[in-house]
Amino acid sequence: MQHASRADAVALRDLIDADGHLYVFAYGSLIWRPGFDHARAHPALLRGFHRRFCLWSHRYRGTPEQPGLVLGLDRGGACRGLAFGVRAAEAAEVLAYLDDRELPDGAEQVYHRRMLPLRLLDTGRMVRAVAYVANRGCRLYCGRLSAERAAAAIAQGHGQMGANRDYLLNTLRHLRQMGVRDAGLDRIAALLPTDGGANLSTGLIVG
Repeated sequence: MQHASRADAVALRDLIDADGHLYVFAYGSLIWRPGFDHARAHPALLRGFHRRFCLWSHRYRGTPEQPGLVLGLDRGGACRGLAFGVRAAEAAEVLAYLDDRELPDGAEQVYHRRMLPLRLLDTGRMVRAVAYVANRGCRLYCGRLSAERAAAAIAQGHGQMGANRDYLLNTLRHLRQMGVRDAGLDRIAALLPTDGGANLSTGLIVG
């Protein structure tokens, strides 16, 4: 056990930035429901991945009979989000929480935890951050859905964490507060069979 603990400590230390923080990239519900304490939050840009409704949800935002959709980071493009800075002393606890949330035991692994380089837009610094990337090899991956089909699923999806529609609109609302426009999410929201997406403004920064 001592050797395992030492190995875990070394592995965790490798995730800590030179400024003494573990950085976590938030691109969806983590933006508005992080669920962990953090010392700082920076607007951030991740290149090489984009935010997308590309994963069926059978539990959190849907059921096996009526699946909903959740966001993932999919390959290509770029993504604006938040980088939360967590003090090193709290990093192990936060990482365990995130893994339990995104990689729950007994569930199909829909995400891979990665360390990815991103830019903190308020300081210009490059840091490495924990990010949960869509697992394209899992059976719940659905990266080729049309906006129309995604909107139909989101309109009907409801799971343990509530309505799928609320998940989409909460994400869009917080992105708008950050000055970020996500054209793909806007398109889906506009197709919902209610006026939920009708008041979303245009002319924001694409992210």
